[in-house]
Formats: sequence, C-alpha cells, structure tokens
Amino acid sequence: MRPNVVTSALAPVAVSPVIRQGVTTLAFAAALLIVFTVPGYEVTNWSSVWASVGLMVLAMAFAVAFSTTESKTHWTIIIPVISLMAIGVSRAGTGSLFTVVAILPLLWMASEEGRRWVVLAIVTTAASFSLEATWYGHVHSAEMAETFFTALVFGLAAIIINEITRRSRNRIEANRALMEQRETMLAQAVEYVRQLRENERRLQSAEQIARTVLDSATMQAVVGTNLTGTIDVWSDGAVSMLGLSAAEAKGKWHIYEFHDADELENRARELNYPAGATVLNPGFSALVETARLGGGELYDWTWVRADGSRFPAKVAVTPRIGDDGDLNGYIFVGTDITEQKEVAKLQDDFVGLVSHELRTPLTSVLGYLELLRDDPDEPLSDLQKQYLDVAERNANRLLHLVGDLLFTAQVASDKFPIEIADVDLRAVIAASIDTARPSSRATNVLLLYTEPQEPVVISGDVMRLGQAVDNLLSNAIKFTPRGGTVTLTLEPADDTVMISVKDTGMGIPADELELLASRFFRASTATRNAVQGVGLGMSITKAIVTSHRGQLDVESEVDVGTTFRVTLPVHIPDEEPAA
Repeated sequence: MRPNVVTSALAPVAVSPVIRQGVTTLAFAAALLIVFTVPGYEVTNWSSVWASVGLMVLAMAFAVAFSTTESKTHWTIIIPVISLMAIGVSRAGTGSLFTVVAILPLLWMASEEGRRWVVLAIVTTAASFSLEATWYGHVHSAEMAETFFTALVFGLAAIIINEITRRSRNRIEANRALMEQRETMLAQAVEYVRQLRENERRLQSAEQIARTVLDSATMQAVVGTNLTGTIDVWSDGAVSMLGLSAAEAKGKWHIYEFHDADELENRARELNYPAGATVLNPGFSALVETARLGGGELYDWTWVRADGSRFPAKVAVTPRIGDDGDLNGYIFVGTDITEQKEVAKLQDDFVGLVSHELRTPLTSVLGYLELLRDDPDEPLSDLQKQYLDVAERNANRLLHLVGDLLFTAQVASDKFPIEIADVDLRAVIAASIDTARPSSRATNVLLLYTEPQEPVVISGDVMRLGQAVDNLLSNAIKFTPRGGTVTLTLEPADDTVMISVKDTGMGIPADELELLASRFFRASTATRNAVQGVGLGMSITKAIVTSHRGQLDVESEVDVGTTFRVTLPVHIPDEEPAA
C-alpha cells in the first residue's frame, strides 16, 4: 500500500534548532547593527555587549550540535534559555531595544508541548530582564516594576501561545487519527471489494460448473421447486424424460403433477403425516415431508409424462437451503428404472421357471438314488455306495439351492409367509451352532458363544429365524481365514433382542455394504479369494429379518472383519406401524 500522504501532511513539522536559533541570531544581529549605526543609540557597557555576543554564539553552537543528532531531546530547550540570557545581558549595555528580540526564544519555549515550558519561559524572561539591574549593581523601583511588568506580559503571551499550540497540536492529532481511521476503512473497503469480486468470480464459476453438471445429467431428471412445488429448475434430462421444455415447465407446472395421484395419496396414508405439515395437497406432503424436516429420501414412484404415458422412476428428494439457512424449496432427482424393472421381472420369472423345472427332476433323481441304495435284490458294492453318496450329496445341494431360489422369488413377489409363534432364541441359536460346528472345526475357525441363563422368547417363525442365523454363521465361518474367530452374542433388552455375529475375516469394502442384500451379489473380497457361493444368503436373511419387523445392520473393514447385528422386536404387531 502506498504511503498515506494526507496523514503525513497533518503530522507536526519538527523545525530544526538551527533554523529556530538562526532566526533569533539574525534578529539579535540586526538589533546590534541598529545600535551601532543609528544615531540616538549608544553602547554604555561594551563588556555586556561582547558577553551577549558570546552567549548568542554559544546558543548557535548548541543549535548546530543538536541538529546533527537524529533523536529528539528536550535538552534543546537550553538554546532559547541561553538566547534569553544573551538578550538580558545586551540590555545592560545598550538599552531596551533588544527586548523585542526576546519574543523569538519565548515563542520557541512556549510552543513546546507541556505547561512546564511556560513556567520556564516566564522565569527565564524575568531573569533575563532583571540582568540589567544586576549588571549595574543598583535597582530602581520604577525599573524593577517595568522589568516585572514586561516579564508578566511576555509570560501571558507565552501562556496564550502554549494553549494555542496545544489545541493546534490536539487538532492535528485528531485529524491525523481521523485520517488514519479513514485510510484503514478505505483499505478495508478495498479489501472487501476485492473479496466481493473474488466471491463473485467463484460464484460464477460454481454456477457454470453446476450448469455444466446439470446439462450433462441427461440420464437423470433434475427438478427444482419452491416450497409450494412450483418448478423453477428443469434440466435437459427432465426435458427428454418428461416431455416438456424448460420454458414450458418453469413457473407453470408443479412437481406433483408428474406423479401418479393415487400413489401420492396412498403414500400419505401410509406415512400418516401431521395435519397442516405443508400448504398443499396430502400427496405433495407425503412427497416432501422427509425433506422438509431436513432429511433426504429415495423412493420408487410412477412418473407421468406430459403426454400421459407412465414409467417407473426412482426419485431422490432433498431440501433446498437458501443463503440465509432457511428452507426455500426442494430438489428432485429422478431416474427412469423401466429397464431395471423389466430386468428384475425377467430375473424373477427365470428364477421361478428354473426352480420349478429343476425341483421335479431333482426330487426324482433323489428318489431313484434311494431305490438303488435300498434294493435288496441287487446289493451294491462299497465303491458303488460311495458313488451314490457323492451323487446324493450333490443332488441335495442342488435341491437346497432350488429352495433358496424359490424363497427369493417369493420374497420378490411379496408372497413370503411366516408362521408366528413363541420362539426361544437360545434353542434356535444352539441348533445353528451345532450345525456350524463341523464346518468351523474343518476350517480351524474358533466359534465362541455364551448362552444367556434366562430364556429369550420372542414372537417369530422358528424355521425362518433358524435359517437366518444359519446363514450368518456359515458366511462368517466361510469368509474367515484359518485360525480366525467367529463370536456370536445374544443380548435381550426391554422390547427388542439383538443377535450379533462378529468375525475376524477378510471384510467387505465400504462401498459394497449397501449391495449385500441384493440377490446374486458377491463382495469383491469373496470373488478375489475364490470363496464359493451364489450370493443368495444375505438377501434371504434380510427378507427374514424384515418380515419379523426387525433391522439388519452391518459394519465391516477390509482385512479386519465384519459384524452383523440383527435387532428383532419381542412382539410383532398385527399391522405395520405408521412411519
């Protein structure tokens, strides 16, 4: 920043002692010239004249000496004191002409900062003017009165000069402080403007990036609305997906007009949202209520195009927060899942078809294998029995896989029945551990479990709950290297029970945890380590837990281990509780 010229101009100017004393010396010399050349003036005492000249030269020498030093010192006040003494001595030899010269050193002393210098000026002036009487050794009352009167007048003048100087100095200081404050404010304003321009540049850049991202998201429809659902943001993806241009949609359509009205009303009844939660229809309330409360929601809806055609869409709804931190609208990101739905339906049809087509021949194969084994007319050799055992074991394995496929098809079609009865989870877990024990011993995996002393009874399907625990234990043992540990715990609470299965296995990547419940999904760590499986166990377990109104949670870290937690209610309500 360049120097503050105005502030520097307001700073008090320090006059050099040489200049100040030079003016006094020049006036003193002029007075001597008048005394020596003008008739009517005469020198009555030459010794006093030469003494005054010597004193004035001494004062000038001090002025030169003090001018060569960089630091300011109050000892410079000795210069006007010597000058006043020189003027007083000269009065003793020439008369009162030099009295007027005393004004100059008096001004010097009176203009210094502080009242003490006024006192010094008065005392020094009075002493200087009394030197004439002291020099001659006699004192006349009239002369003394004139001397002290003159000293008094000069003292009063010194007081006035000091006060004027003080006020001027204070005014200059105030002005300088004001100018410094103004300059500081100016600098702050300049910095604020710079920051505004920088923020504006960043905002423009962010808007450009947002616009680029918005325009490039052609596979998703990005729609923004205000609090009433009126559309004010409409991406290119929304144009192609919903059949309206941005000009046609913005400010003229509401987001709920692209939703199936019956779905919105049914969803509103399911959620049982608070009365008056939004200002529009119940369907729109159900659509945005989670976002209104500050959360986000991903839900499957049926979207209706401008031409009336319908398609399934997965829609994410998030709150839209303004600069003031208040909610000012909502953002909807919709993805057309028509193809996913068709693929899922084809997958379900294929699974059902294959399962039914495989179940009958497998049952027949197992039946004929049993006939071969039990035929008394043609007993089998040991080698033939060994072959039959292998065939029977693999057929049973295929039949179990077919059962899992049929079960997942039932879950996908919402035809998954459970038989509710009182179940002691201790017995369920004990049976699962007995089943898993041979596998854990074969793979050298330590299986730990401490059974609660009291019964842990809940409402549930004993067979399905056992199947869920079997899946968790078998997966934990299968994904744990030799020498590892699998720990199972059963922790009852007031209204819930938690079953926890923790292993020290290979773990699951964080970005794959949400996919564990998908059919046929296998974690990358499983495929990388060539662990056998088809990816149905966790989807079946998730379905069983959900059917019991429970919750399945998972925590995992690669190469550290995985923990599955199943939280089940003690009593299953007759109807699904409202969200």
